[in-house]
Amino acid sequence: MAGEGVSSEPGGHPVVPERREYLFKVLVIGELGVGKTSIIKRYVHQLFSQHYRATIGVDFALKVINWDGKTLVRLQLWDIAGQERFGNMTRVYYKEAVGAFVVFDVTRGSTFEAITKWKSDLDCKVFLPGGGPIPAILLANKCDQKKENNMQSSSQMDHFCKENGFIGWFETSAKDNVNIDEAAKCLVENILANLKNFPQEENDVSNIKLDQEALPAESKFLCC
Repeated sequence: MAGEGVSSEPGGHPVVPERREYLFKVLVIGELGVGKTSIIKRYVHQLFSQHYRATIGVDFALKVINWDGKTLVRLQLWDIAGQERFGNMTRVYYKEAVGAFVVFDVTRGSTFEAITKWKSDLDCKVFLPGGGPIPAILLANKCDQKKENNMQSSSQMDHFCKENGFIGWFETSAKDNVNIDEAAKCLVENILANLKNFPQEENDVSNIKLDQEALPAESKFLCC
């Protein structure tokens, strides 16, 4: 008798459930200096440095996740430079993204004030196949440091996210590795939940077109 959850062919050979592989393009956007590169380096490589140079154009890295026994997820994380927000290139950078992190720095209130502009820009330039906005999570980064006095409370942040179409928010620290994995898990869960809205040929990794023929695990750099 075949084991539970495993079917058999007529000849008695067990049929292994098909493993699905997905490649998801995820944007990491926000003002210059909020820690986007640090978050990506921590998540992908478990590294942190105080001395990253400002990103010019776009930087990206690949994270491979064994989501469950039958699902492999590859996240292609695109670090969009702050000064590129309203440039003509952002539509190209945003193309085919299925999720986003919008990052601000809790020590600089001005970076929080810019969030609505980033979210509006995102919602104008990239959509799910059904026409709706891609899932976005707000990251309140550098929570290991002292917040500005005018930073919003947790209840205010909940209200802000609801009003501006974020699926949630997390306090994060690339330095201390706080909530970065949790935020990524939340975003991937929402992306996977949207799969029924994706054309099949777009979410199968074998059919997704990359800008490069082969993408290694380490980050690559594109200059605008």
